[in-house]
Amino acid sequence: MRSPGSKVPPPPEPPPSFLDRDGFAVLCEIEPSRRPDVVKVREQIDVLRPIADAYLIPDSHLGRPTVSSVAVAHEVAYMGGLGIACLNARDRNVVGFKRDLLTAAAYGVDHFLFVYGDAPLEGRRATDLTVRGMIDHVHSYGTGPEFDGSKRFRVGTVVKVGRELAWRARADFVFVQVTFNLERLIAWRERLRYEGRVYAAVLVLGGRRMAERINATLPDVHIPQRIVDKLDDPSFGLELARRQTEELKASGAFDGIHLIPVGRFREVVDALRDVL
Repeated sequence: MRSPGSKVPPPPEPPPSFLDRDGFAVLCEIEPSRRPDVVKVREQIDVLRPIADAYLIPDSHLGRPTVSSVAVAHEVAYMGGLGIACLNARDRNVVGFKRDLLTAAAYGVDHFLFVYGDAPLEGRRATDLTVRGMIDHVHSYGTGPEFDGSKRFRVGTVVKVGRELAWRARADFVFVQVTFNLERLIAWRERLRYEGRVYAAVLVLGGRRMAERINATLPDVHIPQRIVDKLDDPSFGLELARRQTEELKASGAFDGIHLIPVGRFREVVDALRDVL
């Protein structure tokens, strides 16, 4: 039995943070579990290992309940990887968010991505917490005496192409929202004044139906018709992801990519292995 006040046994020492290393990093998004097990999560991590520098764990993505991103990030650490736990403002009030920070510190999870969150499928959105507020609380409560002896939290958020960072500049890193206009993306990055790390999104399209659904339901993401028309070929989405990755890496404008495989884990490793 553990003695009173003892911490949760720590996982193996994680690899160095992608924020502390040079080179082009690949931050792979995995699919969280909607059932009370993490077997499929472990399989994804193992498959993506050859190309992944860290793993992003979504937080009840698309408004559907999933296993806690903090718990999955802890599981990633036990498999020798580094997990980025996504936390959304949609499902939390201030007390709930502070609870998550305490839980994360107890389990050695210290990398986060803060997002607003998709509309919930059931119930209503919480209203007293924003992404900006989450960053503020990390810099205040998250550095308080409760966290003495814990690692400093490293936090990121999401920005749209063309936007100034404003308060987001307080984050350690930013993910850029999905775009297929790489010329505009690179030009915006070259104008951006920001000392943190910036990661461009690479979304692996699975086919025409997927692209048409995204265009119909996600107003902030537009897939050009010239791309949609080529997606009847099942290999085109992978080839497009490969070309985007090559171009983004060659530009020197980004610190890496936020890779979204959308279930095509083995295929994307084969497609990208030799360009990274």
